[in-house]
Amino acid sequence: MHVLTRGPDDGPPVLFIHGNCSSSLYWEPLLRHLPPSWRLVAPDLRGYGQSEPASVDATRGLRDFADDVAPLLASGRKPVVVGHSMGGGVAMQLLIDHPDAIAALVLEAPVSPYGFGGTRDLEGTLTAADFAGTGGGAANPEFVKRLGARDRSADDPVSPRNVMRGTYVADPSSFGADEDLLLDSMLSTVVGDDNYPGTGESSANWPFVAPGARGVLNTMSPRWLSLTAIADVPTKPPILWVRGDADVIVSDASLFDLAQLGKLGLVPGWPGEEACPPQPMVAQTRSVFQRYAAAGGTFREVVFEGCGHSPHIERTTEFAALLREMVDAVAE
Repeated sequence: MHVLTRGPDDGPPVLFIHGNCSSSLYWEPLLRHLPPSWRLVAPDLRGYGQSEPASVDATRGLRDFADDVAPLLASGRKPVVVGHSMGGGVAMQLLIDHPDAIAALVLEAPVSPYGFGGTRDLEGTLTAADFAGTGGGAANPEFVKRLGARDRSADDPVSPRNVMRGTYVADPSSFGADEDLLLDSMLSTVVGDDNYPGTGESSANWPFVAPGARGVLNTMSPRWLSLTAIADVPTKPPILWVRGDADVIVSDASLFDLAQLGKLGLVPGWPGEEACPPQPMVAQTRSVFQRYAAAGGTFREVVFEGCGHSPHIERTTEFAALLREMVDAVAE
């Protein structure tokens, strides 16, 4: 596993966990705004960046990634753990497995504790018994093809560059001079059945695909992933939840949720709201965090207006200030 590090060994430790289709490089715009006295640690998850493309066992949910990262908690001082998107789910899994080793969580646009897609309400009730519409089979095949080809063009709506511009942020100009660096991060993704997107199976239920047992997207299917145990961990460090109100990836109306796309008429055959409603991702996360607080923990939700899926890029200064507050608070 490749690990990017900055700052002195004895500085306040902050561990950064990137999301899907990115790498440690995706943190660069934020790292420049952080104190040089901090110890910053940002691994590339397996199959991303410069880390080896080890296979991902989706039947363990996000635990393959969490187990890879866990040794970085053993530095002697509890780190503040920052997780973006899928990395937010990895961070929650780390807290479930190592509740005494983490000083605080900063979760940026995290995946719902009930996984991605296929559930209908705040309790994570399944839409279909076979988890239809989730996992590796739900990926756009043209995007997967272009990602695997390391396509840097902007000639198609689903080219990696255009997907990054259109969904990773609300305002693509926020990438600035870093756009190609961040595209490099995206294009580092290893494509295949064992990595991204993973395997799929056929289903008798709309949209007629179900999750397989290998690869990244399957790790976040509710077939394999549940992070609701975070509400019951015996040690409850503070949680800061940061999101943008214009996020189209993790949203109660996510454009990556096939049920929402069906509702919009973009995927044919949608059986309707009663049979297959969009997943209330944000509301589910808030509900689980409220249970965390009711059981003795604390959480704070910060919402940036007009901001998309990457507040640390779109609101870098403000995000850095929030992170400083958290690091200072747990250091006292």
